[in-house]
Amino acid sequence: MGLSQARLSGWEAATGDVVAILDAHIEVHVQWAEPLLARIQADRRLVLSPVFDKVNFYNMEVTPYQAAAHGFDWALWCQYDFFKQEWYDHNDQSLPAKSPSVMGIIVVDRLFFEEIGALDGGMKTYGGENVELGIRVWLCGGSIEIIPCSKVAHIERAHKPYARNLNVLMKRNALRVAEVWLDEYKINVNAAWNLPPTNHGIDIGDVSERKRLRERLQCKPFKWYLDNVYPRLDPLDDLLGYGVSQTQLINSLQTDVCVDQGLLSGNIPILYVCHHQVSQVCGYRKSGDIYIGLSNFQERRCLADPGSGRLPVLHKCSKQQIYKYWDFKQGQAIKNRDTGRCLEIAIGPSGYYQLYIRDCSGQRWIIQHVIKDRGFS
Repeated sequence: MGLSQARLSGWEAATGDVVAILDAHIEVHVQWAEPLLARIQADRRLVLSPVFDKVNFYNMEVTPYQAAAHGFDWALWCQYDFFKQEWYDHNDQSLPAKSPSVMGIIVVDRLFFEEIGALDGGMKTYGGENVELGIRVWLCGGSIEIIPCSKVAHIERAHKPYARNLNVLMKRNALRVAEVWLDEYKINVNAAWNLPPTNHGIDIGDVSERKRLRERLQCKPFKWYLDNVYPRLDPLDDLLGYGVSQTQLINSLQTDVCVDQGLLSGNIPILYVCHHQVSQVCGYRKSGDIYIGLSNFQERRCLADPGSGRLPVLHKCSKQQIYKYWDFKQGQAIKNRDTGRCLEIAIGPSGYYQLYIRDCSGQRWIIQHVIKDRGFS
């Protein structure tokens, strides 16, 4: 049946004024419902979530969690994030807090849920349905809040039982959400999943009904959401190219190795046999940033010239005062704007090729996908 369809069937059978859609593997705390009901009584257009405490699946011990916003990355994987600063400025952790999205456990006015389009029944099995709901609610006249005074205990399972590889399902569902709701920013979902900018070739099902829903509800454009609801989500509107990066030497081709972020615990990018997974997804931005690797719950890391020494390094892309801006065009050198040195490969002490920062010798690089309408070639 799938997660969305199962939850829809429960909502359709419900008759009360307020519906709570819960996971089967949770326990509620005492008086968890009253703060939620009070908020819906005050505003029926709210979609609410309690705070989840973590329950270890192997010993059932409970770890209390603090309230946090429910956000997501461009792959549309949900993740915890910070609330807007004004919530913290109040210095009252009992106050409801606005959130960009929901993790999946929601409490909502039953009829408003119908008006807003409930859940997208075209989503398959698992993944993305909560982010789709969060975006839609905000764009179409509602809002989402986390209620710190309402708590549930959620068992963190050892694995998701829905499929062996959830990435396949999540990718398809994320592309479906992007097609309906993300407007010109849908290319960021393609980039997050390392798919071509156009014609990704994945069947997302019929979305005509969901597009008609958007028109009927007179929903706002996604740019409004980025500007007003989730300004912490990097719009990537200056992304020029993305995918795996491979080097071409003038005299020999090394097309079987790609730039890789290496160990997450380290900060040295490496060359590794091309496997096209997230650790090898790079992006080149108009600012000159080159990010390497994608990782949930961590800030992107960007390539930098250490200034001295021969090994390139990775730093958080937000870090300033480092040599992190590069000039690059497809099939040409990657040259640091400040030091004039280039990212190149050479045989290392181990007898294998590795990355170096050194005087430019004419080595050329190719990035997998180019966004041509942004002037990159």
